[in-house]
Amino acid sequence: MRQAKSARRQSWDEYFIGIAQLVAQRSTCLRRKVGAVLVREKRILCTGYNGAPHGLVHCEQAGCLRKRLHIPAGERIEICRGIHAEQNTLVQAASFGIQVSGATLYCTHAPCITCAKMLINAGIREFVIANDYPDDLARKLLREAKIKVRRVRI
Repeated sequence: MRQAKSARRQSWDEYFIGIAQLVAQRSTCLRRKVGAVLVREKRILCTGYNGAPHGLVHCEQAGCLRKRLHIPAGERIEICRGIHAEQNTLVQAASFGIQVSGATLYCTHAPCITCAKMLINAGIREFVIANDYPDDLARKLLREAKIKVRRVRI
């Protein structure tokens, strides 16, 4: 009897980036849907997506001030009502007492400068991303902190 040809098994990077993409589907952001997964030793610690803080009106209902003002991506992020996916992963971990130091962040997009600083201070050792984000200062800071950033295409 002939054995059926088996499908190629996903790599760990493909698996976790795929989960980050699934998490991003929960996003309520009108401009960019971002999902993040913090992983240590091939185990998911927590996930997060971008959107309004807990209990507040979502961007889908409130609208996007940055979009209304025609602010380009990567600029004036402080006026966004949403919290970024990477920030949400750290908040989730903190609220449940999960240690994240030494973890790897899998994210649909590279971090902005604010998220990069938070992730560096949280002890995240590596970022695996699917898409870039237009923030040269964040890239420079990550290089300076010697954080490994890898891009995975799936």
